[in-house]
Amino acid sequence: MREPGLPTLDQLRVFVAVIDCGSFSKAARELHRTQSVVSYTIANLEAQLNVALFDRSKRKPTLTEAGKALLADARTVSMKVDAMRARAKTLAQGVEAEVSIAVDVMFPNCRLVEALLAFQLQFPTVGLRLRIEALGAVMHLVSERVCQIGITGPMMDFTDAFQSQPVGAITMIPVAAPNHPLALIDGIIPTEVARDYTQLVLTDRSQLTAGQNFGVIAVRDWRLGDLGAKHMLLRNGLGWGSMPEEMIREDLDQGKLIHLKLAHMISLQYTLHMINRVDEAPGLAGRWLMQYLIDHTPT
Repeated sequence: MREPGLPTLDQLRVFVAVIDCGSFSKAARELHRTQSVVSYTIANLEAQLNVALFDRSKRKPTLTEAGKALLADARTVSMKVDAMRARAKTLAQGVEAEVSIAVDVMFPNCRLVEALLAFQLQFPTVGLRLRIEALGAVMHLVSERVCQIGITGPMMDFTDAFQSQPVGAITMIPVAAPNHPLALIDGIIPTEVARDYTQLVLTDRSQLTAGQNFGVIAVRDWRLGDLGAKHMLLRNGLGWGSMPEEMIREDLDQGKLIHLKLAHMISLQYTLHMINRVDEAPGLAGRWLMQYLIDHTPT
């Protein structure tokens, strides 16, 4: 038996059209061709693949077992080529193939989801790489050109290598589980009292903040690299620490976490900045995403 030949993209598109339309005549009208041309194209495709795709004993186009198996491949090839053409079109228009963004873990999920949904609708063919990081890790990724755009917190000095734009702030609240000793204290909690209990502290995977402490007052602390893990430990009474108000609002309302009124901090504004390298400006899609985030920054 001879080896299958190489089918053309047009043959595959006609094959898919016949199935989607339900008949050779309807496929011909859809493709603006004569029925004889459609039939001839399918016959040539079968000859190329060396298999029968349709059961000719049936009145309606009925796939053989081979036809059923190969239809999915034909669809995939056709869709991949369509995606390739769309991507080429956007590239020719100055739109980059991919946007990469690193976002501070404190950034509100609802704002991020809203922005990414809008981005997907505006640039459906542009790929997206998203990293969620803490503290100095966002700036590190942008500095090393791993990500083009960063949304980072307030702790870093912005050098001349970066452009920086404010994108709002998050209210951070010190909390503990209702059975935690600090939660049982009425009124303002002295700093020296809070210092005696384990503080849960978010850390990062970069070296930019190595050796630096942000808001750490306790004699003993647990360092965590994941905000979700910190949230879980706080709810289970394994320490106290600060969390974004938006993330724990439901816990506060339901009494699963208690707002600690510490003498040195009842709440704290965690400012956010959007950054990119001056020498590596994002393309059209990246700039659109940045502007969207700026335009939708809460006032």
